[in-house]
Amino acid sequence: MTTDLLVIDIGTSGVRAARVDESGTITHARHERLLPARPSPGVVEHDAGAIATAAQTLAERLIGEHGAVAGLGIAAQRATTILWERASGAPLGPAISWQDLRTTGTCLMLAQRGITLAPNQSATKLGYLLDRYDRPRERDVCFGTIESYLAFVLSQGACHVTDATNAGVTGLVDDDVSAWDPAILEALAIPPRCLPELVDSLGVVAKATALSGAPPIAALVGDQQASLIGQGCLATGAAKATFGTGGMLDCAVGELRPPFARRGASGTFPIVTFQRGGARRWGLEAVMLSAGSCIDWCCQIGLLSHPGESDALAGSVRDAGSASFVPALSGLGTPRWDFGARGAFFGLDGSVGRPEMVRAVLEGIAHGGADLLEAVESDAGLGVESLRVDGGMSANQTFLQLLADATGREIAPSAVLEATTLGAAFLAGVAVGVWGDLDEAVATVRPRAIVAPRRKLDRSRWREVRAKAEGAIPMLSALSF
Repeated sequence: MTTDLLVIDIGTSGVRAARVDESGTITHARHERLLPARPSPGVVEHDAGAIATAAQTLAERLIGEHGAVAGLGIAAQRATTILWERASGAPLGPAISWQDLRTTGTCLMLAQRGITLAPNQSATKLGYLLDRYDRPRERDVCFGTIESYLAFVLSQGACHVTDATNAGVTGLVDDDVSAWDPAILEALAIPPRCLPELVDSLGVVAKATALSGAPPIAALVGDQQASLIGQGCLATGAAKATFGTGGMLDCAVGELRPPFARRGASGTFPIVTFQRGGARRWGLEAVMLSAGSCIDWCCQIGLLSHPGESDALAGSVRDAGSASFVPALSGLGTPRWDFGARGAFFGLDGSVGRPEMVRAVLEGIAHGGADLLEAVESDAGLGVESLRVDGGMSANQTFLQLLADATGREIAPSAVLEATTLGAAFLAGVAVGVWGDLDEAVATVRPRAIVAPRRKLDRSRWREVRAKAEGAIPMLSALSF
C-alpha cells in the first residue's frame, strides 16, 4: 500500500502539486503560473475557478502518472476571499486577494465604531462580496479562503470547512480562534450560514472524490504555518522566514496563546501554528508587505532582465555605495505598520550604477527581515538563535548573506524552495498514519546550508531611511488596527 502524500499548494503567483514520500522527499512536482489581476491601484483579484481547475488538473496528472496516494494536504495563501454558490460551486465574481486594499475605507469607518480590522484580512472583503452579489443576504452562498474552496470543489461539495491556521487571519473569529465572532458578523451583516465549519489542521475531513482513487483530504493549513512545520520549527523559539512576494517570519511559542489580543507592541500577531484534537499550538508572525515583489519591480523598470540576474549583479560589487532602498511598494508592515508608506531610493549620486541599485534593493529586503526577527524576539520575550529560510528569494546567495549580516544570525536555507509543500505533507501524513507524530515527520528535515554573518550592516542608517518612506499617502497611513 502506498505511503506517498499528495500536496496542493496555492501561492500568490501560481498552483503547485507535488508528491512527497515517507522520507520527506518531494519526488515529483508540477506547477502552473497563475498571476493575480490588478485592474486598478490597490485592487488585486484571482480567478478562483481557474485556480481550482489548475489544482485538480495537476493533482490528477500526478496520480495518473505515479499511482494512488495515501492522503491529500492543502496549503494555501491565507485571507484571500471567495464567495460561491453552494449548489453549483461556482464563484460569485473574482476572489479578492489578501493584498487587495479596496476595503480600506470600510476599515476606517469600522475603526470609528471601535472595531479593528485590517484591509488584508478577509472580513471586510467578505462584506464587500456579499454587498455586491447578495445584498439582501438571501442566497445560499458559501464563504471560504482558498483552501476551503478547494476542499469543497475536490470533495464535490461534501465538505465546507476551514482550519484554525486559516480562520485565525480572517478577522472573523474570536481571539482564541475557537468560534466565529458574532460582533464582527453583525457589523458586516454576514449570515452565519455562509461560514465554513472550523476543523483541525490535520485529520480527514472528506474524500477528494473529484480525483482518481478519492484520496482522503487529511490536512488544511495556511501557507506560512505549513512552511514553519516544513522547516521543522516545532520547538519554542524555532523560527523561519519565507521570502516570496512578501516576507513572513513565524516563530513557535508553544501551547499558550501570546498575552496580547491582536497585535504586540513590536507589531507581531498571534497565530495558530496548527490544531489537532481541538488543541492549538501558537506562534507569532511578523509581516513584510513587499519582498520578492521588489525584484519583480526591478524587472519591470529595466534594472534587471529577469529576477535571477539580481544575485550575480548585486554580488559583483562589495556594497551599495551611497544608495539605500526601502521595500515598501505596498506599505510597511512589522514593526511600523504604515499602509501609506511607499518604496523609495535614497542617497543616489553619480557613483551609483545598476549593480549598486540592485544590491540596495536586496539589502533593504534583508534589513526588513532583520526588523521582523527583532520584533518577534521583543514581543515573544525570547531569543532566536538561527533562522531557517525558504521561498523564492532563498535561492539568492547574495540575499542570504545580506540577511545573515543584517540579523547577525546564522541563516539556514531550506533544502527545497517551498517548504510549504513539506509542511502540508507532514500534517497529512500524520493524519493517515505515514508518521506517528509531527516530531517523527520533521526529523527528516535538513537545511541546504548554513550562511554565517561576515560583517555588520548599518542598522541605524536603515532606520533613518525607513522613516523617510513613511506617510507618503496620509489616508492609508491613518489606518490603524
